[in-house]
Amino acid sequence: MQYFKRIIDLHKYLSEARANGLTIGFAPTMGALHAGHMSLIHDSKQQNDRTICSIFVNPTQFNDPADLEKYPRTVAEDLDLLYDHACDVVFLPGVAEIYPQEGFHTPELDFEGLTDVMEGAFRPGHFAGVAQVVYRLLNIIRPDRLYMGQKDYQQWTIIHSMLDQLQLPIELVMCTTVREPDGLAMSSRNRRLTPEFREQAPILFESLSACLEAILEGSKDYRHLEKIAKEAILTAGLEPEYFQIADGYTLQVAHPAGLSKRLVICVAAWAGEVRLIDNLYLDL
Repeated sequence: MQYFKRIIDLHKYLSEARANGLTIGFAPTMGALHAGHMSLIHDSKQQNDRTICSIFVNPTQFNDPADLEKYPRTVAEDLDLLYDHACDVVFLPGVAEIYPQEGFHTPELDFEGLTDVMEGAFRPGHFAGVAQVVYRLLNIIRPDRLYMGQKDYQQWTIIHSMLDQLQLPIELVMCTTVREPDGLAMSSRNRRLTPEFREQAPILFESLSACLEAILEGSKDYRHLEKIAKEAILTAGLEPEYFQIADGYTLQVAHPAGLSKRLVICVAAWAGEVRLIDNLYLDL
């Protein structure tokens, strides 16, 4: 496994790889890696000749400076994990490398409401930062395929829109959410949960699953299902910010009489001082 901190050195490696006709898979991360991230590496290695993982805690996507400060940084552990999973390259840039003083071009994009709902409503500016850093990383690496997890479904949808708008020749691959045995979606934030909230956190997946099952059984009152789910989450001791049944493509509120071809059920809740998200989707 090789790792690079400077773009110039990474570019030399990538130029040689492309000169030999090798395909490149890329998984962007903010570190604090776990089995969910390793699923991205695994899928990329199956589909590409070389796999690159970036570790960069992007300051522009944190609307709360305290959240940025608390974000776990475990580079030594991350490198060991990536080595154990045979990742080919790790890119470890500093902030000045990604955001140079001389600046860089950021295209104007119209996400048509994708950034205004759910996470966007509760974390203003978050997706502008996400789109900015992903665009920057893609311009540096120029991969053939980009790997992102289903857990961040809204993020995946927004990056899909960006690739489409810019007509970038990059295949975006969604990797299935990896879960703990009790259903909790793996997340870097889970390590900050207290034992009490860790015990209660699976209520998110349980509520999503119950909602999905009700829809499959024919329930059409989506707003009532959302209400039941929020009550269950509250009863477990968590504080829901939203529980939303949405159109899987527009991310707008879904209605039973609508023409949605995919439903996505999304949840965000506070478990003490830790904010957790999760989702399930259903193709109709």
